[in-house]
Amino acid sequence: MKEKTQALFQDFLQKQSFLSTIEQPVLQAFDMLLHSYQNQGKLLICGNGGSAADADHIAGELVKAFRLKRPLLKHQIQAYEVFGNEAVTMAEKLQGSLPAISLCAHNALLTAIINDLGSDVMYAQQVLGFGNSGDILLGISTSGNASNVLNAAIVAKTLGMKSILLSGKTGGKGKGLFDLSIIVPSDETSDIQDMHSVVYHALCAMLESEFWDD
Repeated sequence: MKEKTQALFQDFLQKQSFLSTIEQPVLQAFDMLLHSYQNQGKLLICGNGGSAADADHIAGELVKAFRLKRPLLKHQIQAYEVFGNEAVTMAEKLQGSLPAISLCAHNALLTAIINDLGSDVMYAQQVLGFGNSGDILLGISTSGNASNVLNAAIVAKTLGMKSILLSGKTGGKGKGLFDLSIIVPSDETSDIQDMHSVVYHALCAMLESEFWDD
């Protein structure tokens, strides 16, 4: 981990004291995500209700710039020159990206799966379609017991993917299923969701720092 990334995480710890109770699993999650991205992996994210909104939010922080500028490298921009000056101008607007897919975002696909197969496999089917060995599944469930999130983790394991659970309370059934569990210290759903936001913002900021903070 870069010194700048370490300093960034320390800043999160100072501002959000609850993070000290889950410091190790958060750092483990960062290492897992960093290794996956360094090896051309991607992140698949799922959850229900507010956690589905979090899944969309996380994808937004990773696929485009979050806190830092992410200009394309000179050789990347040069690849657009063959298409003319307008293409180069367009390339200069683009930002470096960490591939992340919210499995909650595909309305036509989701409703087709729910209608034809059932809501319990609405994420499992997508993991089967999008996932590969070396990718990571991030399942978000405040209780750790959402059946469609648990089923997604089972499929991920069959594909050789790693899985991370973001939860609260006791971690539920997911604690024993996912490869890593980040269980925030609360039993209240709204508080759990607030803490989840801090955790994933820290992870997204740290990943961005590793790749773009020179």
